[in-house]
Parts: sequence; structure tokens; C-alpha cells
Amino acid sequence: MDKIEVGDVLLMEDENGEDQELEVLATAEIEGKQYAAVSFSEEIEKETTEEIELFFLRVEEDGELSEIESDEEFEVVTSAFESQIG
Repeated sequence: MDKIEVGDVLLMEDENGEDQELEVLATAEIEGKQYAAVSFSEEIEKETTEEIELFFLRVEEDGELSEIESDEEFEVVTSAFESQIG
């Protein structure tokens, strides 16, 4: 997989085995690891004032995305993206 960049649309399988389109809204390197902030493309495309659901994923060395598993790592990543995104 190529480097993940803002605006990329990715397919990920949900818990029901359905493919979901996720759009990359931001990327960051935190403590030497790459992360991406993503949301469902469908939610982003809606013209609404409602907040969108945001997810943070780790970008592995091979370019694959994985969930953040520890609460400590999640807190560090959330804080870093909040200061970046605003």
C-alpha cells in the first residue's frame, strides 16, 4: 500500500463483513509511529451541521491500518490530533 494521505478513500470491512468507505481527514507522526484520522465517506458527503464520527487508526510499516488497542496510546493520539485539527 502507498503512503496514506489526506483525502484518500479507503475500504475497510466492518463487524458485519460489509465494506465501508473511510476518508482520511488528517495524518500525523506521533512518537515515531504514523496515524490517520478517518471518518465514513458517507457522513462527510452529507451537507449537515451534525458532528461526524472520527476514528484514529495506526498505519503499520507495511501501510496496513490497525486499530489502536491501548487506552494510553489512544489518549496520546487523540490529544495530538485534537491540537492539529482544532
